[in-house]
Amino acid sequence: MTVQEVLERVKQQGIQAVDMRFMDFPGLWQHFTIPAGHLDEDTFAEGLGFDGSSLRGWKGIEASDMVVVPDPSTAFVDPFSRIPTLVLICNIAEPKTLQPYNRDPRTIAQRAEDYLRSSGIGDDVYFGPEAEFFIFDDIRFDQNEHSGYYFLDSVEGRWNTGRDEGPNLGYKPRYKEGYFPVPPTDKFQDLRNEMMLNMIECGLDVECQHHEVATAGQAEIDMRFDKMVRMADQLMMFKYIVKNTALQHGKTVTFMPKPIWNDNGSGMHTHVSIWKNGKNLFAGDEYAGMSEAGLFAIGGVLQHAPALVALTNPTTNSYKRLVPGFEAPTRLAYSSSNRSAAVRIPNYSSSPKAQRFEFRCPDPSCNPYLAFSAVLLAAIDGIKNKIHPGSPFDKNLYDLPPEELAEVPSTPASLEVALDSLERDHEFLLAGDVFSADTIRTWIDYKREKEVDALRLRPHPFEFALYYDI
Repeated sequence: MTVQEVLERVKQQGIQAVDMRFMDFPGLWQHFTIPAGHLDEDTFAEGLGFDGSSLRGWKGIEASDMVVVPDPSTAFVDPFSRIPTLVLICNIAEPKTLQPYNRDPRTIAQRAEDYLRSSGIGDDVYFGPEAEFFIFDDIRFDQNEHSGYYFLDSVEGRWNTGRDEGPNLGYKPRYKEGYFPVPPTDKFQDLRNEMMLNMIECGLDVECQHHEVATAGQAEIDMRFDKMVRMADQLMMFKYIVKNTALQHGKTVTFMPKPIWNDNGSGMHTHVSIWKNGKNLFAGDEYAGMSEAGLFAIGGVLQHAPALVALTNPTTNSYKRLVPGFEAPTRLAYSSSNRSAAVRIPNYSSSPKAQRFEFRCPDPSCNPYLAFSAVLLAAIDGIKNKIHPGSPFDKNLYDLPPEELAEVPSTPASLEVALDSLERDHEFLLAGDVFSADTIRTWIDYKREKEVDALRLRPHPFEFALYYDI
């Protein structure tokens, strides 16, 4: 959609407000709204000013003036606003010069796509993330100097089989058995369908929706793959639509990777393929139908995976999901059709167009612009340096004997270890000036101070069960 088409749409559809959406550094959408009458060609050329000092990980108060520059191709009508509202996704720029802000996640992703093209390796990269989430009925939490707790609940929660619900009608998915029973055990079929239809109304190409493995309303709605920046935009739209559709029905949604102990967490298995001259670069005659370039791309992702997960799994909670036995891959190996490996080569189709690899470690707590860019840069590094991934593991990695398992590298066990890995291994992210050293340093420092150290300082409720009587 062009600038003129956006302005015409505002008139034709009676739009009264225009919402400017953009990313903060850790990965949440932010916004402010202007009257529709103030949107004109100059808005798209010169942008709009705002205070960047109040956003996490951005500028200090002494240099806080920043500019949002809306992208007309991202326009969609907000299905949840009572007043007709058009949404525009924006890039962040420096004031006066309008040069891209080096920590703006969307700008980083655009630079990654540009670098792919300038490298000569490919013209386009396609991403297909499968973001899982939980639908809950209630969530309460607090942490202060003398108490700390969380409490969540779901009508589907297996823990509620004995609750007096006046009456309790049963049909609650067993732990790890939520994939995928029909109603009445699946109580959110209509809600997920409504989420799906809202997404389609906003222009997303949805392929399917279903209940996921865990009890208590775990869900997945799959979008068709798209070019990288566009898919990151769509993932933010996806989260917004899912959360607000649930809210209309008195429900709450979380993309937190591991909200429930002793059941499966929410991942975001991410499918990747690079194309050149209209052909899939990953299709070939090597293992599982991959090309040599495709295997090298996998090699790059596996080699850099300990650093990658600091961006694709960027929360302390992420590493409560990345443990063996809950469908979360922790072993840095690759295989065809093998969901216990960190990289899987899907085997659904023999078409060269469908050839791709699936990186199974990421989770939906990530900032998709940064996470996708990092995965792409690791793949490019693998292709440029011919990093072969070695032999595939065509067996269940969860069941390997200890002596064999010791030979297979593992994902970091905590965010702290992942950040240490990123600190050691980030040269591949600096290629093409996609990430800056400042951006990586800021990411590491922010995560250590605001999340790793913050959690380390606080007693955990289970520590009282373990240690109070010492």
